[in-house]
Amino acid sequence: MTLYIGRESSKLWKRICAEVITEINLLAANWKYLLAGLVCQYIHGLAARGVHYIHRPGPTLQDAGFFLLPELGQDRAYISETLFSFIFLSFVLWTFHPFIFKSKKIYTVLLWCRVLAFLVASQFLRIITFYSTQLPGPNYHCREGSKLARLPPPDSVFEVLLINFPRGVLYGCGDLIFSSHMIFSLVFVRTYQKYGTQRFIKQLAWLLVVIQSFLIVASRKHYTVDVVVAWYTVNLVVFFIDKKLAELPDRTNGAASLLLPLSTKDKDSKTKEENHKLLNGISGDPADRRQRTQVNGKTLDDVNTVHVDATMNGA
Repeated sequence: MTLYIGRESSKLWKRICAEVITEINLLAANWKYLLAGLVCQYIHGLAARGVHYIHRPGPTLQDAGFFLLPELGQDRAYISETLFSFIFLSFVLWTFHPFIFKSKKIYTVLLWCRVLAFLVASQFLRIITFYSTQLPGPNYHCREGSKLARLPPPDSVFEVLLINFPRGVLYGCGDLIFSSHMIFSLVFVRTYQKYGTQRFIKQLAWLLVVIQSFLIVASRKHYTVDVVVAWYTVNLVVFFIDKKLAELPDRTNGAASLLLPLSTKDKDSKTKEENHKLLNGISGDPADRRQRTQVNGKTLDDVNTVHVDATMNGA
């Protein structure tokens, strides 16, 4: 038993090391896209913080979702955040499964480049939307009488740039249309729908997103329109951007050699092999496989063989 565990642990460690090398090579080639995506996440947070300064609390707007769904109340408002955290963390952990499991379909770096592209495009549209019209926030800390509903003018630029994380994110107001929680959830679920392998988890993920939609409205964090707009906007954004981006390689077909750059040793050996083929009269082009004949130490193509034979026979 101890020997078996030791052998399996050794295999797992080798698998992790091999995957780390693969992902590092991919990261070296794609780090600019990941960095740009992360910077855009900060810009999105900065924009959400900025709109809080111009938020003006007022009476809660008439909303069909508020009429149909009972209010959870402040004591149970955490339910929505708990479900969102579960979806978020589950997806993040799944993207790193190639480091552990033998059967794998994705490359972590390439997948996150794609996910960040979806997020950035959706968040760009969101920033334009919530700055166009500021609605009175329906959340408890955004209502009239709350000290957090309006922010005093910042004392310095650094106060704005630091966005008071994480309190500024949790208690923001004014960034309503459309829901940021729904952006992340829909992007994650659509990504797993395409690259995941477990049908049951796909169905469960969609069910959880639907439940989260109702919980967001029931906890009064957003108006119903914020959730509805997110559903069709994010899905359309993912659909069109996914068509524009190059498809991710399927690891089951052994596409790693197409992605990873050749080392200097590999390049030298490949060059020597090609030179050796040329010296022996073998073309590097697979399409050029014509039969060759040697006459007096010279290599001739098969198209000249008939002429050589005729000459040797005195014809």
